[in-house]
Amino acid sequence: MRGLAGKVAVVTGASGGIGAATARRLADEGAHVVAVDLDEDGLRGVTSKLPGEAIWVRADVSTEDGVAAYLDAAVDRFGRVDLHHLNAGIAGSFATLPELTVAEFDRVMAVNVRGVFLGVRAAFRRYAAQGGAGSIVITGSIGSLRGSADLLAYQTSKHAVLGILRGAAMYGGPLGVRVNAVAPGIVPTELFAATPDVAGGRDDMTRRASSTPLRRAGTGDDVAGVVAFLLSDDAAYMTGEVVSVDGGASIVSTVRPSGGAGAWDFEAYDRALYGIG
Repeated sequence: MRGLAGKVAVVTGASGGIGAATARRLADEGAHVVAVDLDEDGLRGVTSKLPGEAIWVRADVSTEDGVAAYLDAAVDRFGRVDLHHLNAGIAGSFATLPELTVAEFDRVMAVNVRGVFLGVRAAFRRYAAQGGAGSIVITGSIGSLRGSADLLAYQTSKHAVLGILRGAAMYGGPLGVRVNAVAPGIVPTELFAATPDVAGGRDDMTRRASSTPLRRAGTGDDVAGVVAFLLSDDAAYMTGEVVSVDGGASIVSTVRPSGGAGAWDFEAYDRALYGIG
């Protein structure tokens, strides 16, 4: 993709899942990668396998000191930062609305919203200091666009980051700074590793993904390719956009037979409609 080779890219939440996949894709495109996470072992594993120059930084993205630490490390090593993938996030509690605690709500908002705000603000400050422009991609979610009764704190946080996205895109446009977002659907990653037995958690992801038009769960690489595109010069006339990477899940009308209407037996439906399955 045009405009990635030789650029310096920060990727937060890079120890696994979508962040690790993005780090790999950007490195394959010739970018220098600054991988950020709290999981030091995961970061070591990811960066050790990247082609070209890469560093890892253990940092808490929900704090000003943490964001300053990863940017300082990037500038110390590479002299500048051109690209930002603000991907770090946590799923939070599956507790129902009446049972959700303030502490748990605040914990999710701190990482998923304040972390994005701090990352975007720091990116703009860095671009100003460098006297140049750049590109930012935020990881949203299908939960940014749709509603559900579970994962309330997570869903709220992912709605909130779209507010940051649009305000930052408006501010950045005249400065030559593009800000976009991806909205992944069902992508089984470490984000849900702690919820193997919870309905809507890790173990039924593949089953739920079978109801999407593409009939499969996504992968980190599926999302990373879109992130790389949005960061690249091939997306030079895109800003403020939220690109769904969800196998078509967000277009489904669940009240129609083809959308499931509460059913899970999509093999029978596909046999009847397409003669396949």
